[in-house]
Amino acid sequence: MSDSEKTVAPPTAEDKKPSTVEADLTKYKTAAEIVNNVTKKLVELCVEGAKVIDICIEGDKLLEEGTGAVYNKPVKGTKVSKGIAFPTCVSVNNTVSHFSPLASDPQASQILAKDDVVKLHLGAHIDGFAAVSAETVVVGASAENPVTGRRADVLKAAWTAAEIAMRTVKVGNKNWAVTEAVGKVASAWDCKPVEGMLSCQHTQNVIDGKKRIILNPNETQKREFETVTFVEGEVYGIDILVSTGEDGKARVEESRTTIHQRDSTITYQLKMKTSRAVFSEVQKKAGAFPFNVRCLEDEKRARMGLQEAVQHSLVKPYDVVYTPPNTFVAAFHFTIALLPGGPSMITLPPIWYKPELIKTEKELEDEELKALLARNLRESKKSKKKKAAKNEVEAGDDAKET
Repeated sequence: MSDSEKTVAPPTAEDKKPSTVEADLTKYKTAAEIVNNVTKKLVELCVEGAKVIDICIEGDKLLEEGTGAVYNKPVKGTKVSKGIAFPTCVSVNNTVSHFSPLASDPQASQILAKDDVVKLHLGAHIDGFAAVSAETVVVGASAENPVTGRRADVLKAAWTAAEIAMRTVKVGNKNWAVTEAVGKVASAWDCKPVEGMLSCQHTQNVIDGKKRIILNPNETQKREFETVTFVEGEVYGIDILVSTGEDGKARVEESRTTIHQRDSTITYQLKMKTSRAVFSEVQKKAGAFPFNVRCLEDEKRARMGLQEAVQHSLVKPYDVVYTPPNTFVAAFHFTIALLPGGPSMITLPPIWYKPELIKTEKELEDEELKALLARNLRESKKSKKKKAAKNEVEAGDDAKET
């Protein structure tokens, strides 16, 4: 039976109730406000001479303080879980993502320099409902000293791609529509999305759901990646990463992995006592969300204990990856809900990015994408009424003709 032949049952009283995502929107929005407030402070810290590790530590401290100040009354006798949904990462220039060093790491001494392209990535959750955000800052840039050259190209490409993605993640569209649109936008500035980067559906206590979007897939990924359709009531974390590199390829280098996440779908009885103790601490402190080794009590013991957990896939690593030297990567990450009234942004607009800070010779020329960019994220009620009235008239005319 084709989709057009299926009988659709009339809506029940259950169907007319507010969707789960609408009921939980306040928690999502509270988490987003906390992330936005922390990001504001981190943007101020992105100055020449600042240590990357200090910004990471400050971000996580502020996320803990922000979530610790809300939802402190038990709900139906149960304490509300809350905290970091994604540890603060500060990835510079050709570092794509997940860079958050420990004091013992060789990269712990990295400091920011003028014109560095700095990606801030962080998230918070309330009761497991997560808001994750990322934006890109260029150290020392201002309206009087705007970003130019390839830095400007990649920033403009990434932000425009994010705006197009916001308007393409809508009920009824498929994930490949986002993949294609982001690729087209990036090419307008002679850039490429970073190969294989994923955006995932969010649900309670999950930020890496099964419904996903992939950027710049290779041939194998094109064949094997699952096609999904966006449905009302869903929430997505959309990760836009764009590179000035020719092909968008990225690779793991020498940086030590510090961000990990428990995989709740895998079960395995750890053999080592240290591994069991560390895994128990991970479950208690981070739950289902990514965590930095820094948050665990004993770093040396944690690294040893995590080895067995990673080996048996109980915990997955978020590797630090890089595009080639002398390339730049810009990133914007937003969390969006597909509500009955249309798409609704959960996270707030970027703090630092403004058109007057970016000076590039290139512009978007694709007329279809320009028209999409000119549309509001959500149709106004007036526009919807006009469209409905027009459809009714057209339906009436068709009936007369037959």
